[in-house]
Amino acid sequence: MDNYRFILSGGGTGGHIYPAVAIANELKRRHPDAEFLFVGAKDKMEMEKVPQAGYEIKGLWISGLQRKLTLKNLMFPFKVISSLLGARKIVKQFKPHVAIGTGGFASGPLLRVAAGAGVPCVLQEQNSFAGITNKLLAGKAERICVAYDGMEKFFPKDKIVKTGNPIRMDLVDLKSDKKEAIAFFGLDANKKTLLVLGGSLGARRINQLVEKELGFFEEQGLQVVWQCGKLYHEEYKKYDSDNVKVLPFVNRMDLAYTVADVIISRAGAGSVSELCLVGKPVIFIPSPNVAEDHQTKNASALVAENAAIMMKESELDGSFENGFAQLMESEEMQKNLGQNIKKLAMPKATEHIVDEIEKLLK
Repeated sequence: MDNYRFILSGGGTGGHIYPAVAIANELKRRHPDAEFLFVGAKDKMEMEKVPQAGYEIKGLWISGLQRKLTLKNLMFPFKVISSLLGARKIVKQFKPHVAIGTGGFASGPLLRVAAGAGVPCVLQEQNSFAGITNKLLAGKAERICVAYDGMEKFFPKDKIVKTGNPIRMDLVDLKSDKKEAIAFFGLDANKKTLLVLGGSLGARRINQLVEKELGFFEEQGLQVVWQCGKLYHEEYKKYDSDNVKVLPFVNRMDLAYTVADVIISRAGAGSVSELCLVGKPVIFIPSPNVAEDHQTKNASALVAENAAIMMKESELDGSFENGFAQLMESEEMQKNLGQNIKKLAMPKATEHIVDEIEKLLK
């Protein structure tokens, strides 16, 4: 039987969307006649990104609880009821063989309803610290695919499989041509390139740092590809020049990674997994505003292997220039960091996750 139906949900940020799309792509490769349906939160970025990847998506009216008492919180119970009813209708019509959740608000109601209807469920947790949706769903899942050791403190041990995080396939073997990459971004072939990544929405503190240090980067002889995020593009596009490329979003990450000599990045799970494959020297600046400070935990795991440098937001003003100059002056340090981070890559993660999904089809 090849006409399986797979329902997938994950969203809110690129970190939940890309893994879901990568899993769908691998399932489609193995089962070309299968049907796919994504379920997202109505006003979130998955409603745009999933159709761009070639899949149908339906939206639920759902969002998270705000930390303080707001009108949105008063609406929350209604959103939960609405999204459960919406999910029930979707599951009833689509009749999936397996439901797959990669985190984010919409995956909560969808997988809850699917499990209640007897559909086997697979969760994929990207971070070293589990997200709230996945923790709530753990009891209902058949399998929980994780990327870090020690996850039994969040999930039942017998359900956990360590697979790594799904990665966009165009990154698995970076065959992109450096010449093509330089031409794509309009860069100078004789200069070293710093790539700055703040995640799909951008990172305010990283943007402030780059703005402040543009002169310093020029002194270092660097050109900059600066992905500032769409929320900040208006504010920073004035710095776009021959030497500094300011972008809301990078559509060709393979070319961005190819052209980079050194990378500054947030430490979201997806970014960390991708950067392991890329094998370039990385400075992680973890976001302190995420649940349980999981980005610091993600980055610390790499620092412990001498595979990356971590700088905390609170210490940037005092120590950034020194630490950065040290890295740029030492070819040896750059080489070691690049080699060590590459050793931690799990390039077959998507295939291993899909192997687990296929076991449930039997």
